[in-house]
Amino acid sequence: MDEIFRALADPSRRRLLDSLNDRSGQSLRELCAGLDMARQSVSKHLAVLEAASLVTTVWHGREKLHYLNAAPISDIAERWINRYEQRVHALADLKRALEDTPMGKPEFVYTTYIRTTPERLWQGLTDPAFTQRYWGTTLTSEWAPGATVTWEHHGMTIADPAQVVLEYDPYRRLSYTWHTFTPEWAQAFGFGDELLATVASEPRSKVTFDIEPAGQQVKLTVVHDGFDPGSTVLDLVSQGWPQLLSDLKTLLETGETLAAAG
Repeated sequence: MDEIFRALADPSRRRLLDSLNDRSGQSLRELCAGLDMARQSVSKHLAVLEAASLVTTVWHGREKLHYLNAAPISDIAERWINRYEQRVHALADLKRALEDTPMGKPEFVYTTYIRTTPERLWQGLTDPAFTQRYWGTTLTSEWAPGATVTWEHHGMTIADPAQVVLEYDPYRRLSYTWHTFTPEWAQAFGFGDELLATVASEPRSKVTFDIEPAGQQVKLTVVHDGFDPGSTVLDLVSQGWPQLLSDLKTLLETGETLAAAG
């Protein structure tokens, strides 16, 4: 957490965060043009922000894009806001602003660090008994490129030939297409016919998990993309992923779910 506060202390780095808050997913060239800073200075500041996990990067072809990452702000909230709630409304506002940031490109990007091993994290993403504990959902698959993935949630089964594994590189990278939106899904989550019709009409999205060892921790980057501009599904997953990944982190680090830990 000291790295986060040190990174935020510099006004130039705060300007970079402000720029990404306005429009996430910018290249180095775009950030330099918008802030009137030398390329070398911007690169150095971005390196500090990335080291503090306030910025995460994703390669799109040969272009490296920079995204604001809300995970450290959530950590600040858990450490300070919950304990001193009446005195730090400004931090609460900052947390809310960062988590509600509209993406410059139609995708969700989130990075978190977990005290675990790549093997254990991989199990947390693919083992049905494990996913059931923090997600309430099981994903059943042969876990090979092209294999179908069946979703089960509280007795509801979602199976579709288009729900498939896209990439499978154990302990490094996993990618699969998102589930179909069915009437049973809408009923389970209390969504009406209008919302169901909206999300069912959107193109099928995909989620990718990148796993990297980071000392005694593992860096997990989640990219959920494949959305059209103004996507309702993107709004839904952007609200759901931070809590879900927090639950996964708690389970891997403590052996308990958040409900049990609380």
